[in-house]
Amino acid sequence: MSMGGLFIETPEPRAEGVLTRLHFLVQEGQIRADAVVRHAKSGVGIGLKFTALSDQDGPKLAALLNRLRAAQHSRQKA
Repeated sequence: MSMGGLFIETPEPRAEGVLTRLHFLVQEGQIRADAVVRHAKSGVGIGLKFTALSDQDGPKLAALLNRLRAAQHSRQKA
């Protein structure tokens, strides 16, 4: 996951170019984004590129990414 998009594991991916709407309910609050399927591999998953993210949701996504990076960094030290 990044500010530009994310990868989702799924056994039945959508076709490349398909538009989708994402809703995350996370510690930082609800995050909504529109995205397009950029990469799809059957049995593995899909790579999504964000195409629209509201001014309200951008800072929440950034905070989520910072929290996830901090948690990963803490696990690597342990």
